[in-house]
Amino acid sequence: MNWNTIADDKTLTEAADALKKNGFEVIIVENGEAAKAKVLEIIPKGAEVFTATSTTANVIGLTKILDESGAYNSIRSKMLEMDRSKDRNEMVRLGAAPDWIVGSVHAITKDGMVIIASASGSQLPGYAYGASHVLWIVGAQKIVKSLDEGLKRIYEYTLPLESERVRKVYGMPRSTVSKLLIMGPQTPGRITVVLVKEALGF
Repeated sequence: MNWNTIADDKTLTEAADALKKNGFEVIIVENGEAAKAKVLEIIPKGAEVFTATSTTANVIGLTKILDESGAYNSIRSKMLEMDRSKDRNEMVRLGAAPDWIVGSVHAITKDGMVIIASASGSQLPGYAYGASHVLWIVGAQKIVKSLDEGLKRIYEYTLPLESERVRKVYGMPRSTVSKLLIMGPQTPGRITVVLVKEALGF
């Protein structure tokens, strides 16, 4: 199966409608540049932002703006100045309950469920509950038929690519799926999904 195939407009609309019924805000844009512009339009200047590790956000240049422009209160920038051996608990608290968290997900089902896989789990507390506002940028190739298909996508496609990434970036032999978060119906207004009509991230 080609896990990088972009969903057609009908499938994209079905998934967006299902997400909305489950309480997610949904915005559909044409490309990564439009997604970046939309996110920067939504997040107020000066806001506290935690950028979850996201190839999607990196590729469109969003992470660099949020963390390095000085226009936002970047939690990740603060973390880089801290000593993990001494400040671990404070670092965890900062990442778990930011005002805004920005990242992506690994699969969205046609009936409006969202799946996120993680090795460290650092983004999951904010996504699941802690962050006041959640913004996900999601390429249309991540729409799947079911939870089973979504999990298959993660293990067959996402994990090998993430393992390749961590080998290059961190020198680690491979990544792992240590934690899985599946999100269904939500309280409306907290989570916004920016669906992009491009293949972005993995």
